Amino acid sequence: MTWLYHVAMRLTLVTETFPPEINGVAMTLHRLTTAMVQRGHEVQIVRPRQSSEDRDSVEGNLSQVVVPGVSLPRYRGLHLGLPCGRRLRRLWRGQKPEVVHIATEGPLGLSALRAATKLGLPLASSYHTNFHTYFKHYGIGPLTRPMFAFMRWFHNRTRVTMVPSHDMRDLLREHGFDNVAILARGVDGELFNPSRRDANLRKQWGAGDDDLVVAYVGRVAAEKNIPLAVEAFEAMRQRRPQAKFVLVGDGPARAALQAKHPGYVFAGMQRGEELGRHYASADVLLFPSVTETFGNVITEGMASGLCVLAFDYAAGRQHIRHGENGLIAPLDDPGRFVSMAVEVADDLERVRRLGAAARQTAQDITWDAIVDQYEAHLRQTIEG
Repeated sequence: MTWLYHVAMRLTLVTETFPPEINGVAMTLHRLTTAMVQRGHEVQIVRPRQSSEDRDSVEGNLSQVVVPGVSLPRYRGLHLGLPCGRRLRRLWRGQKPEVVHIATEGPLGLSALRAATKLGLPLASSYHTNFHTYFKHYGIGPLTRPMFAFMRWFHNRTRVTMVPSHDMRDLLREHGFDNVAILARGVDGELFNPSRRDANLRKQWGAGDDDLVVAYVGRVAAEKNIPLAVEAFEAMRQRRPQAKFVLVGDGPARAALQAKHPGYVFAGMQRGEELGRHYASADVLLFPSVTETFGNVITEGMASGLCVLAFDYAAGRQHIRHGENGLIAPLDDPGRFVSMAVEVADDLERVRRLGAAARQTAQDITWDAIVDQYEAHLRQTIEG
């Protein structure tokens, strides 16, 4: 482990998503804050209440402050924090954090922005969601322009906006965001590991040792472009009739998709070692989403030894070398995505070779290096 700074800092993270909620942002924030505590920093997390039993807590150098929240209408597993500026000002007057990191831009994040500004606290932020592409999938595309204006206003009131990829940095700069810096994401090579491949799990899916198992991992929702994954798998099945399609995750589109395709395996939400087992027991990972700021699923699939097929942006562009350790299709060419899927269905030896190379690549994507970057961004924020 590399220690950039030996002086402990007092960090407050304000976020509307955190474990046990399951998504890439929650996982990333949990990784960062856990590592910061392990490095001797004091970390305070401000987040919405996730259940009626949820309470404030203190454990060593980690404290959690729970504020009122409501479930998102179409995502009951996710919560939105309610405004609480007065409580935050009172909390931070009692013990001032050296830096406040606002990870989400909802009502809770806005309250934190105003409270920290009023108290003169150094502010950092991060940008995790491609709202402009999400809106198109939910029929509210006209809101894209005012949303970008709000986001620009919000983030330009912080000293740094951390984004996970070069693509996102360039996009935000084009839209007038100042002080945008890259904070990449790592992958847990022990949790996501080819050694977790499980023949018994494959049997439950109806797959033999030599059958092709194609996986999709993530939310089952409109913005994830799942119909393209279905189209690609059906084209693959034309070449390999015994192929199985396993969808790991849950979401508002699952019921309709499951009714339409009863022959697919819907594994539901998986966590921890079970998630690692599901990844490693597949052969090919289809990641058709074009709405990601990064795409943790890509690096998790690579670390699990899968042949990953994704589009040429975000994590795909950052880590996949086409034809060497995976496959990337042009961002505006879904037809090529499907034809690439058919190509690997025809060549299982190629699937295995690309998966092995992907695993090698993922072993160099360590969380220690990412936490070093995070510390550096926060220290620069404190120093102004």
